[in-house]
Amino acid sequence: MITIRDLSKIYDTGAVQVKALNNVSLEVKKGDFVAIIGASGSGKSTLMNIIGCLDKPTSGSYTLDGVQTESMHPEKLAEVRNLKIGFVFQSFNLIPRTSALHNVELPMIYAKQPRKERLEKAEKALQRVGLGERMDHKPNELSGGQKQRVAIARALVNSPAIILADEPTGNLDSHSTEEIMAIFKDLNQEGATIILVTHESDIAAQAKRVVTFKDGQIINDVRNGESA
Repeated sequence: MITIRDLSKIYDTGAVQVKALNNVSLEVKKGDFVAIIGASGSGKSTLMNIIGCLDKPTSGSYTLDGVQTESMHPEKLAEVRNLKIGFVFQSFNLIPRTSALHNVELPMIYAKQPRKERLEKAEKALQRVGLGERMDHKPNELSGGQKQRVAIARALVNSPAIILADEPTGNLDSHSTEEIMAIFKDLNQEGATIILVTHESDIAAQAKRVVTFKDGQIINDVRNGESA
């Protein structure tokens, strides 16, 4: 599903060069559930941006679902991002003045899918995350946990190759956190490939695999209690 080879990312501020990623190699297979953990500045968010096709590496290669991405034209990269990746963010990133249903529709609008098909898929996705009765509610009428469920439904709706979740429980209370993690686990059991970035070890521990970053490098890669 994901193959990363010798990936580096250098930010040149003029006065100094910052190596955010340093020759990182990583493979993620279809159906895996990977948590990426590390302190602020460790490189985990930079890697997430590259995996999500929001940024390009300085060197190295990144293949997503058979597609080589690092030399791709920005328009093609945006198409790959919309069709192959579902994003879930800490801040939900919902449009405030429109309904949950319309928020979930958005990726399909960008993909130019017919309206009837969009509505059917959006309704199904919201029902899947337990919000079938809240489709017409706007974000300000929903709790934090419900907003994140809308964001997960939006991430699912194009049947992406991978779901990327960036600190998805960071703004939630403990009860909502448990609900959201239960949804991710259910989706993974149904075959979804999930990469979750977190700084919380108890959240990371709920994934099948934990990859730990420090100073732009992977220092540990653990599955089922054993180093991978």
